[in-house]
Amino acid sequence: MDPTTPAASQAPSNYNIANALTVLRICFVPVFGWLLLTEGGESTGYRLGAFVVFVVAMATDRIDGNLARSRGLITDFGKIADPIADKALTGMAFVGLSIIDALPWWVTIVVLAREWGITAMRFAVIRYGVMPASRGGKIKTVLQSVALSMYVFPIEALLPDWMLWIAYLTMAAAVVVTLVTGFDYVAQAVRMVRDSRDAPTTGTSGSSGDRTG
Repeated sequence: MDPTTPAASQAPSNYNIANALTVLRICFVPVFGWLLLTEGGESTGYRLGAFVVFVVAMATDRIDGNLARSRGLITDFGKIADPIADKALTGMAFVGLSIIDALPWWVTIVVLAREWGITAMRFAVIRYGVMPASRGGKIKTVLQSVALSMYVFPIEALLPDWMLWIAYLTMAAAVVVTLVTGFDYVAQAVRMVRDSRDAPTTGTSGSSGDRTG
């Protein structure tokens, strides 16, 4: 390696704190699932444990993203593993809540079909460019996280009944925004492919370290 090459030009190692937090979030998924499903979701103690694990895991998503951007730790591994970790955690939450009859199955099916469908589409059109996260996609992520947290928390046992209505409304808003942003990403992908085919070949494509969608 040329000793005069600036260190900033070197690609960051995959062995960094941001990626470690991403892997930790993936490891949280089975722990969270076990706590949520134990005793059919009827145990207040296990539900509280699942709530704590879920909140901590979602917090690592925010932290590893900030670290990756602020310290220049964005890697190809992180670009792939980060959205997988997010989808695995929220997917486990949706499926688990439906298994214990806390959330209708149609909600889980609609949301997961959108989530994994858009993820697959973004990989399919990556040769035309990387689709950046939209403001709506980030709002969707926040709404899903808050709604799932409220559903995982044993509200019936520890909080007033009116809190259930807040949870219902938050989940309804999350589902609506999830679907709207899904249609927006499809339209964005269609425009990207059309513009790429119409434009002269340059051999370059965009990139983005933030793929929350």
